[in-house]
Amino acid sequence: MSDLSPRRRYLVLAAACLAAFTINLDTTIVNVALPDLSRELQATTRDLQWIVDGYNLSFAALVLTAGALGDRFGRRPALLFGLGGFALTSAAGAAVGSPGALVVLRFAMGACAAVIFPTTLSVITNAFPDRRERARAIGLWGAVTGLGVAVGPVTGGLLLAHFGWQSVFLALVPIALVAFAAAWAWVPESSSPAEARLDLPGLLASSAAIGVLVYTVIEAPARGWTAPASITGFAAAALLAAAFVLIERRRARPMIDVSLFRTPAFSAASGSVTVAFFALFGFIFLVTQYFQFVRGYGTLSTGVRILPVALTIALGSVGGVLLATRIGTRVVVTSGLLLLAAAFGWIAVSPAGMSYGHIVGQMVLIGLGLGTTTAPATESILSVLPPARAGIGSAVNDATREAGGTLGVAVLGSIFTSIYAHQLAATAFGGLPPKVSAAAENSVGAAFGAAHGAHGPVREALLSGVQNAFMDGFHLACVVAAGICVLGAAGALALPGRMPQQPEPVPASALGAVGAATAARARRGGAAGGGAPPAGGGGGRGLRPGAPGRGGAAGPPPPPGGGGGPEGVLARPPASSTKLLRKARGRRRPPHRRPGLPRTRRAARKPGSDRPSWGPDASPHRPAAPASPS
Repeated sequence: MSDLSPRRRYLVLAAACLAAFTINLDTTIVNVALPDLSRELQATTRDLQWIVDGYNLSFAALVLTAGALGDRFGRRPALLFGLGGFALTSAAGAAVGSPGALVVLRFAMGACAAVIFPTTLSVITNAFPDRRERARAIGLWGAVTGLGVAVGPVTGGLLLAHFGWQSVFLALVPIALVAFAAAWAWVPESSSPAEARLDLPGLLASSAAIGVLVYTVIEAPARGWTAPASITGFAAAALLAAAFVLIERRRARPMIDVSLFRTPAFSAASGSVTVAFFALFGFIFLVTQYFQFVRGYGTLSTGVRILPVALTIALGSVGGVLLATRIGTRVVVTSGLLLLAAAFGWIAVSPAGMSYGHIVGQMVLIGLGLGTTTAPATESILSVLPPARAGIGSAVNDATREAGGTLGVAVLGSIFTSIYAHQLAATAFGGLPPKVSAAAENSVGAAFGAAHGAHGPVREALLSGVQNAFMDGFHLACVVAAGICVLGAAGALALPGRMPQQPEPVPASALGAVGAATAARARRGGAAGGGAPPAGGGGGRGLRPGAPGRGGAAGPPPPPGGGGGPEGVLARPPASSTKLLRKARGRRRPPHRRPGLPRTRRAARKPGSDRPSWGPDASPHRPAAPASPS
């Protein structure tokens, strides 16, 4: 794909961004519908968690394998398959009539999204081989992702103001079909069959580890955090995670090379993305209910009021990549996570009736923090892997996003549920019939419904009790989110500094025969995989065209005109080749003086030979220096 014209590259980018927009729109458009689902499907808070996390869980569990299979069997058919399946499952989601059935379809939608999302980054990586161009493309991709988060609440609110909750799923169908048509028309075929293998044991172990952990966290408020079932679940998740690492280390073709996590540019960036989406998904899950239940906003009004966080995600994504190229990934990502921590700390000390202006300030901090964290961290993850493995690299990035988001909804939602139910039982709801009280503890919507159905002082007492219980749970969840963001910022200090500069082009004519041969040899070695010397020598001191290297055989002469790039332009060799460039340009270092040697060794010649022992025409086998005349 690297030979595409600039216009075609940006069409590929447009198609990939539209596909990413489609599945990110789903994330927030469904969150706005949660209160309606609670009322019309009699869904409990736990049901709402599974409606959100069913999508995220299947996404996170399958994305690594989906990325590897896209690399092997073709990125274009994988993208088309995912978009087609996403359209079908979205249409089916509008036809269900129970929370359980909707959860099942959310799992199916997440599986299709797992095929789409890594493929979008993979085609971008292969279409933009230059790192700086790729960084800008990823910044735009991140901005479109933020736009999907922004448009979701507004679109969902507008639909819910005129239609039922089914409309939020039906609205995804035409968008997915437009993305399908764009991918069919513009995305070329690309694959790397040698770089991808189906790792069934790794798939089962990773899926089971994430599934058991999320299930245990969501069910913990009802069972108890220290109940034997909860402790067993956490232990089982830890054992499955350890088993996954052991399986991947022993396989010749692992689903993910766990040794990559020894590289800070990979591990610290993955952790930063996980923490950022942990905070974002947990915040959106709770703030939509806060706006609609506590503040009494309608669905459209809620969607419009969430716009600041989403729009600033787009701004932060573009600006974060630009800043990372100037001041370094470490500074930008660490600052972004600290902005997130500051925003959640601010929310944790805010009253229920705070002005919307304060809420805007908090959401701006969250959006800027998320954008400046995720886009540079994503570029750092992809920079570690070669383009042939872009699918698995983007899959790791997507898995960290969805794993973080899944745990954010599960952990922050469960903390909220535990505190909310405990505090609600100590209010006027404790005096209501057990059936009404239990329903109120399990569902915020049921609690507000019971409060609005009362009259006089009882109504005021119930409303005050449920609002206070809600805010207590919301505040503690935000304290936990702030603490996790601070820990993430500490881990981000391991990220690399400034993005390496692009090599400065050097005309082949300026290198001469020696420099051209050296550059050609370096290119041949790089193409062979990481700079190994080509067959037939090429790695030793024999630098003249056709001269023997240390391997003994003569290397091939350089191509006409120097080769290596358009119009005979070569990339500047690394610092280790500075001496060769200096020789080729006729600028040599002054020789070191030694006692008893002539001022210059250029005149010293091998006895019986007309070739000097120093300089560009020297023999590759240097004789001992002649003794100085007495």
